[in-house]
Amino acid sequence: MITRLLVANRGEIARRVFATCRTLGVETVAVHSDADADAPFVAEADHAVRLPGNTPAETYLRIDLILDAARRTGADAVHPGYGFLAENAEFAAAVTDAGLTWVGPPAKAIAAMGDKVAAKALLAEAGVPMLPTWTDADEITDFPVLVKASAGGGGRGMRIVRDAAGLAEAVASARREAAAAFGDGTVFIERYVERGRHVEVQIFGDTHGTVAALGVRECSIQRRHQKLVEEAPGVLPREVRERLHEAAVAAGRAVDYVGAGTVEFLLAPDGEIYFLEMNTRLQVEHPVTELIAVGGLDLVRLQLLVAEGEPLPEHLHDRVAVRGYAIEVRLCAEDPVHGYRPAAGVLHRFAIPGVEREFENLSRAGLRLDSGVVDGSVVGVHYDSMLAKVIAWAPTRAEAARALAGALAGAELHGVATNRDLLVRVLRSRGYGAVEIDTGFLDRHEEVFAPLLPADQLPLVALAAALATAAARRAAAPVLAGLPSGWRNVPAFPQVTRYAGPDGEIEVRYRLDRSGGLAEWSASPGAPSPVVSLVQAAPDRVVLDVDGVRRAYRVHRVSSEVFVDGPDGAASLTELPRFPEPTAELAAGSLVAPLPGAVTRVHVEVGQRVAAGDLLLTLEAMKLEHPVLAPADGVVAELPVAAGGQVDTGAVLAVVDPE
Repeated sequence: MITRLLVANRGEIARRVFATCRTLGVETVAVHSDADADAPFVAEADHAVRLPGNTPAETYLRIDLILDAARRTGADAVHPGYGFLAENAEFAAAVTDAGLTWVGPPAKAIAAMGDKVAAKALLAEAGVPMLPTWTDADEITDFPVLVKASAGGGGRGMRIVRDAAGLAEAVASARREAAAAFGDGTVFIERYVERGRHVEVQIFGDTHGTVAALGVRECSIQRRHQKLVEEAPGVLPREVRERLHEAAVAAGRAVDYVGAGTVEFLLAPDGEIYFLEMNTRLQVEHPVTELIAVGGLDLVRLQLLVAEGEPLPEHLHDRVAVRGYAIEVRLCAEDPVHGYRPAAGVLHRFAIPGVEREFENLSRAGLRLDSGVVDGSVVGVHYDSMLAKVIAWAPTRAEAARALAGALAGAELHGVATNRDLLVRVLRSRGYGAVEIDTGFLDRHEEVFAPLLPADQLPLVALAAALATAAARRAAAPVLAGLPSGWRNVPAFPQVTRYAGPDGEIEVRYRLDRSGGLAEWSASPGAPSPVVSLVQAAPDRVVLDVDGVRRAYRVHRVSSEVFVDGPDGAASLTELPRFPEPTAELAAGSLVAPLPGAVTRVHVEVGQRVAAGDLLLTLEAMKLEHPVLAPADGVVAELPVAAGGQVDTGAVLAVVDPE
């Protein structure tokens, strides 16, 4: 029986496993990098061991350090979570060789599915339907194709190629990204199916020979081949669901599978299904399967019991009875409008309204939160960008989508950019509601990338920020605090506040009367100002009457940053100093690093002529490669970085003199 469990992972999945351990009376051990020393998962563990360093290669990918941590803390079992070493057969074997209980499938099964090329051949013999696959790029004559990493998953190392001209670079780029993420740069190529849906089956095996299918999940809404929205039980014909179950169980039995696993398929528009890969671990999206099971389901609990030798409960051997509908979104620190650029910094506030449970099942319609962060968490650049998973359960798909979108829209997410607005617009879109979805959904629906806050509402947000800031200053004033905010001997002269906003600088001018009411206001740039009267102005809340309609704004200020959440959306503003210090101007055409990272490859040299959109260099941050493109036609005038170099936010990467 497991008494002390080490989780060889971090963030949200470590907290998720710890939550189940607490209900079972199992002690917990965390391992952590230096960057994660103050993370919530470390604080929640009964024991914690430092892994010196920050990068995955220094820390969470070090088998020797993790086994040493288990020895030092007296752990008798290891749970790998997902990512890092979760699908590493060498790690699974090392854990069992050390006399510890491995909470996962046998090393042999991991190895069989870890080499995706060999796995496809093995499962094809078991009757699982496959797509045409190549390992030699020279053999490909028909396009489009998809380049995929042989090791690992999560969309890393994947590239769609639509013609022969782009194949060589796609293969090289995929190899680099796969090597950085998984330590293995092997790739293969398979036929790409346009408008295919990504569906998957949760399977579970025990040591007594049972392999059961626990339901289907729909995971078609993706960015960069990584899932963003997942749901269960999925809107599928019964006949397709049966074929998916049968193929998934056949895949599990072919490798004598034990524990939680997921078999992923591509559902073509003609109804055919094709095997994509088998993930020999717990999936990020496992909560939607837990929430729809009648009577409740805890997949981590099942993992622990099966690892102890217990048989899978008999009621799970056949079709699992389901109730209602569950939808999960991945809330990530990234900017979808700018190529999903990852964001780093301090998460000053993380609050999602209506959450009923964290890491647990719901007894009624509501929201569940599986999060790796809390107020004050530092979002670094060493790991992926996912902050949390927000999951809604309701009797119907439409109700779950509406509740989830509403909670996200009302969330306070202050300090780093997130994909919240994108997720809300997807959930509220007509195409999503009509189940007109496939893996290319985001490519076809540019409208979902628009921010929730309309541009014409930004002046009101800036006004609310200015009034709240003025109220805070009056509340903190050591003398004459009872005077109305902004009171002065020359009342005709307005207050002026300048902000750096999402689309540039915005200036707010307002004047209060002797009673503290709003006498007049304006903002530039902006449309003609509506008629506004001030109902309430407090440091954290401003209520305005706008053309006869009351609108409340929640305001949170951290130093010069002001975060405003209003009825139409949220905005982050930075108050600019009245008398700014002089700063050195960047040369025209300068391209700067949006966040810290490593330069993985430089594609040009000084003096080279480039066209707008040409690839200049690639920057790796948060485990993904990010292209740096020429903003206009011109000549590369400066190239102060080299491949392999580290850069900080704001560092000049290249200068292109425009023609």
